[in-house]
Amino acid sequence: MDTETTYYFVGIKGTGMSSLALLLHDKGLKVIGSDIEKYTFTQRGLELAGIKILPFDEKNIRKGLTIIQGNAFGDDHPEIKKAKEIGIEVITYPDFLEKIVENTTSIGIAGAHGKTSTTGLLAHVLGGVAPTSYLIGDGSGKGVPDARFFVFEADEYRRHFVAYHPDYVVMTNVDFDHPDYFTGIEDVFDAFETLAKQTKKGIFAWGEDKYLRNLKADVPVHYYGTSADNEFRATNIKRATTGSTFDVYHYDEYLGTYEIPIFGEHNVLNSLAVIAVSYFEKVSQDEVKRELLTYQGVKRRFTEKFVADMTIIDDYAHHPSEIKATIDAARQKYPNKKIIAVFQPHTFSRTIALMDDFATSLNLADKVYLTEIFSSIREHGGNVSSTDLGNRITKGGEVLKVDNMSPLLDFHDAVVVFMGAGDIQKYEYAYEKLLSSLSLKNN
Repeated sequence: MDTETTYYFVGIKGTGMSSLALLLHDKGLKVIGSDIEKYTFTQRGLELAGIKILPFDEKNIRKGLTIIQGNAFGDDHPEIKKAKEIGIEVITYPDFLEKIVENTTSIGIAGAHGKTSTTGLLAHVLGGVAPTSYLIGDGSGKGVPDARFFVFEADEYRRHFVAYHPDYVVMTNVDFDHPDYFTGIEDVFDAFETLAKQTKKGIFAWGEDKYLRNLKADVPVHYYGTSADNEFRATNIKRATTGSTFDVYHYDEYLGTYEIPIFGEHNVLNSLAVIAVSYFEKVSQDEVKRELLTYQGVKRRFTEKFVADMTIIDDYAHHPSEIKATIDAARQKYPNKKIIAVFQPHTFSRTIALMDDFATSLNLADKVYLTEIFSSIREHGGNVSSTDLGNRITKGGEVLKVDNMSPLLDFHDAVVVFMGAGDIQKYEYAYEKLLSSLSLKNN
């Protein structure tokens, strides 16, 4: 790393970019960045670290900077164009991250779903027993001097993760997503197989995924799961309102009974992946058990708050599989309460491609509400609406407006789960404000 230059992040509020900025800042490097002026959930960490965030403006670009280009921005971005015009170095986010990957025992977490939660869990566990740097896709990053481990989220979108050559990779699943880029599930799998062939020591893959079972790689693939044909197995799983417990075997060797204070079947599998990685790096399983017990989760993944008599959960779920997992987790923790889903579809292309699957997953809730579709900066409208999705939902499907969240006032002593990857939080805050004011009037 160059200690003389200032690293300038174009799109510093991005989930991966903000994490990387924090990591470099921790290492004592000079960091600054630019982005839109609208508040995002990632920016508080940057503010607390004293990292300056500027509005996008080509006048920000000058000699003495090294530009890190966010994945969301192309070479036509005014700041990128200016940098290239005046001849200063521009490095893409994946290419810069690869520099860090090369210099530690690196563990990348890839998967259509679960990568942020698994990255956070692995970073927490390893960080509790050895110096560990990490980069999590919720805007959290940490750089530790002389780190033994580097745990990072590896995103498959547009094959960004093929820039990496890590020691290990955890692959949580392969599923069809990002229909604006991938042509189908085989195309997604091809991307994962490319990453697998670039991995140096070993791969940890969910054994009940039919695509991952056919993974070709030049290093051992260690499968984990609940069925008998997995190298690492979770058995005797007990799910309760306080979390889950399960026994773990490596082949026929009993490793112990583990307890996690987080919810949903997917988090048992995520924990199993962490246990498998720890086992191969010869981390004491007693220490792993201790660290699992203290895990608090990552931002925007089953984040809870309580207003009046309602439980409000905020979650980043924006794919049918993620919605199913989030509702499953809510049912585990709150088995005797109604579960109300408020979902913001994310991108027109995803909504069209996965319409029936969205309806099936959302119908697992007791009542479903939608918001209008949140489009990405890469889209300019589409031939689908939230009403189209609502028409396929049997448990509701009404489209809410941010200035009228009153339909949710019909529920009492229940759980409302707000899900989405866009600006779903503005609907959540509007509901909380309405609920709070009503509660105050009644007191």
